[in-house]
Amino acid sequence: MEITWFQLAAVAILGFGTTSSSVLGALLGLYVPFPTKILAGILSFAAGSLIAALAIELGFEGAHHLTRQGIEVRTSWIYIAAGFGAGAVIYYVASLFLEEKGAAVRYPTRFQEYARDRKRRAISGKLELLAKCGLLRRVPTEDIEPLLDRVQERSIGAGEIVFRTGEPGDALYIVARGAVEVLNDSDQRALAELGPGQAFGEMALLDAGARTATIRAKVDSLLLRIGKEDFDKLLTENAFLEKQMRRLSHDRAISNLRGGVNPMLWARMARENVEHLSRDDEREFLREAQQSKGAGLAIVFGNFLDTIPGCLVIGAKFSGFNSLSATLILGMFLGGIPEAAASATMLRKAGHSDRTILVLWSTVLVAGTIAAVAGKLLIGGSESTAAVLAQAVAGGAILALVTHAMIPEALHRGGSGIVLPVVAGFLSALYLALIDAAP
Repeated sequence: MEITWFQLAAVAILGFGTTSSSVLGALLGLYVPFPTKILAGILSFAAGSLIAALAIELGFEGAHHLTRQGIEVRTSWIYIAAGFGAGAVIYYVASLFLEEKGAAVRYPTRFQEYARDRKRRAISGKLELLAKCGLLRRVPTEDIEPLLDRVQERSIGAGEIVFRTGEPGDALYIVARGAVEVLNDSDQRALAELGPGQAFGEMALLDAGARTATIRAKVDSLLLRIGKEDFDKLLTENAFLEKQMRRLSHDRAISNLRGGVNPMLWARMARENVEHLSRDDEREFLREAQQSKGAGLAIVFGNFLDTIPGCLVIGAKFSGFNSLSATLILGMFLGGIPEAAASATMLRKAGHSDRTILVLWSTVLVAGTIAAVAGKLLIGGSESTAAVLAQAVAGGAILALVTHAMIPEALHRGGSGIVLPVVAGFLSALYLALIDAAP
């Protein structure tokens, strides 16, 4: 079927109109204190509408179209399933890449997950090393976070002395990378070698006695250092831990320090206890995400990723105003309002100006318009299997958006009560579809 200029103009207007809600949402987020539960209800209603549109207009109708071409039901289902699966994978991989580059600040829930992942990666290596130190395994896992803040890194070159016999015991060291040697003071001969994960100078944290050995770096190494002053401060803040350490100091039995808790179990439990985000953590990761190279472009492309698949389908399915994909348009339009509102709030918190935020979301209008026209030109009006598969790929990306961002964001803002608007959105979209199908 020949595509007319009228149809192209019409789908361009549809794409622009559908995505215009993003600018409206950004304005609400910046200047109108709209109740978050209402925004959550709108977002969850939109999610339900989109699910219905994807199931009926893309999933069922696409498979039904293939069966009318003589393809058996099972094969038709495989085609549609493959398309949806491919679209979901493409969306998911692309979104993770963009979020790592700074796009995570668009939505509170996506930022929370990004920040937790960053913190998890930051602490994981340190915890595994700390777990190998018998003394530190006596620290309850729920109290390990303050200690992590006091762990310092010290780089030493090959042959450099860490400390000498007789010097004050002022810190515990753990080998993070490289190796150190325990020396015989009389002839400087190496008596032992300590590698990654091994600790030395433990008793310095229990008393201020002098060092009983000389330690020298065998190769260029990285050490983790916990100063006695920092450790003592931790003890003053935790009476239970201070009591345990006093008992250890009294026993003075190193062999007792090496038994008990399994290092890997201790590290896992400690990791679970320190993965929650404090306000300082949030501020730090917000600053990091904003200042990362290409963060602005990542936010723009993240918005494009959320917009383009739906507008491609709107353009592809349009052949006249009697063939409008009403449920898809409704879901995208409504979903754009709370999404953009939440994003605008987060972007302002990350330090972006109001003007920059509005410009970022205005680019969605351009992307939506172009995507709708491209959908009509590239995959619209075609009866081929490839066109049906392309629409299924776009549908999979939209479904991934619903589950990756829309529903988690609605749940974050509205609580478990969002299940009702989701069902309402689904049923409303189903009703519209039945009206369209009625003779």
